Amino acid sequence: MSGFENLNTDFYQTSYSIDDQSQQSYDYGGSGGPYSKQYAGYDYSQQGRFVPPDMMQPQQPYTGQIYQPTQAYTPASPQPFYGNSFEDEPPLLEELGINFDHIWQKTLTVLHPLKVADGSIMNETDLAGPMVFCLAFGATLLLAGKIQFGYVYGISAIGCLGMFCLLNLMSMTGVSFGCVASVLGYCLLPMILLSSFAVIFSLQGMVGIILTAGIIGWCSFSASKIFISALAMEGQQLLVAYPCALLYGVFALISVF
Repeated sequence: MSGFENLNTDFYQTSYSIDDQSQQSYDYGGSGGPYSKQYAGYDYSQQGRFVPPDMMQPQQPYTGQIYQPTQAYTPASPQPFYGNSFEDEPPLLEELGINFDHIWQKTLTVLHPLKVADGSIMNETDLAGPMVFCLAFGATLLLAGKIQFGYVYGISAIGCLGMFCLLNLMSMTGVSFGCVASVLGYCLLPMILLSSFAVIFSLQGMVGIILTAGIIGWCSFSASKIFISALAMEGQQLLVAYPCALLYGVFALISVF
């Protein structure tokens, strides 16, 4: 037994002592050797030295009662975006640019070729009426057994582009593409009457040719009158009516044949 104790003592000989554990120190700041700050005597009050002084604000005690906030807090009421009430908001049709009064005046101007056109109204970019008239023209062709919606919109786009280039070359003030499309679309209204007649009887006879020629003249005269009044092109109505007659003649061919 004594030999085992001697062997154990000789095998585990070291200079480490438990009493030295309390003397060990650690220095994480690199100020005094590898380990200089006492592990057991760490000063926790030094943690606040890295906080900026402007962020350290004194906390005010709560002076209110339970479920009753203080009078200093007044929640801000949300400000309306359009106005103080819904009555100040503009109508939806006005925001979309749809004015039924102007649509009706333009329609009467087309139906009455001798009526003087109002240039301020005709110079607006209104595509609501032309879209309706194009759909009505395609619907009447469909009733006659002709599915020509693609031709109607394709020829309309090409015709509007050609008239847009021509009017910008002829006029001094210039015109927008939307205005040209609006005027040509409104003047398509007499062509709807021609396609409606094609549903009832054939237009390939002498009566149909005379009626078709009258409708083409009606559409081209109305369109040229509106363009002249809107762009101040006095004395050039025949020059504007000729390309308009070519455009509406293509629509007439679709209606007849």
